[in-house]
Amino acid sequence: MAPPGFELVCEIEPPTRPDLKHVRHQIGVLSSIAGTFLIPDNHIGRATVSSVAVAHEVEAMGGRSIACLNARDRNLLGFQRDLLTAAAYGVDQFLLVRGDEPRTGGRTSELTVRTMLAEARMFEGTAGFSGARKLRLGAVVGFGELPDWKREADFLFVQVGFSPEALLRWSERVQPQMAVYAGVIVLASSAMARNLARTIPDIDIPSELVEQVDRDPKAGIEAACDLVLAIQDLKIFQGVHLIPVSCYRSVAARLEQLLGGP
Repeated sequence: MAPPGFELVCEIEPPTRPDLKHVRHQIGVLSSIAGTFLIPDNHIGRATVSSVAVAHEVEAMGGRSIACLNARDRNLLGFQRDLLTAAAYGVDQFLLVRGDEPRTGGRTSELTVRTMLAEARMFEGTAGFSGARKLRLGAVVGFGELPDWKREADFLFVQVGFSPEALLRWSERVQPQMAVYAGVIVLASSAMARNLARTIPDIDIPSELVEQVDRDPKAGIEAACDLVLAIQDLKIFQGVHLIPVSCYRSVAARLEQLLGGP
């Protein structure tokens, strides 16, 4: 388990079928290193079980959950529905995201991350939220400037990167005043690395790491775990948003070893 004051938030793979067994298995395995889990919402443009429903499952298993809600698939009424459903389930942490491009169809275009943040703040003060827990709302940021409206979020997830020094320079430049979680992803293959380079602006993946992963896929696991420890040593972030992809068993075992177990 991560030491006090440093939080590992593990992203889980949401189900694309009406079956939560794989979700429960991921939570069970990753619970050895993490107590909080991020649940994507219609991940990479594919329909998945509701992030709010999966977040409720996480809470029922004794973990803390952060449910993603994306602007792509919602109008205002749908967003309010999800907030009410979450309140009924006791889910109170959300990462508000733009959403990947859909594989079919298009965007509703009615909501943005900025409007979702503002609407959630207003909606939690209505009669419909009477007795519900206060919401904790987050947004995603790159390595550029931090817009004023994102400074209204309760926490930030920084895009995945591979350089603790770049994270430190970003933090010193923008001076965030809220909890910040640095993004760390396991490169499972060189093909995955190339896809990330195509889809994430300004990401800098070390070529030597890609070559190492090409020779030995375990190199991606080792590099990600080492990066988690390096970010922890910076002592400026609340924690890490860890994306273990399909390697979650190996990542959990290695980090448990490095962190000294629960």
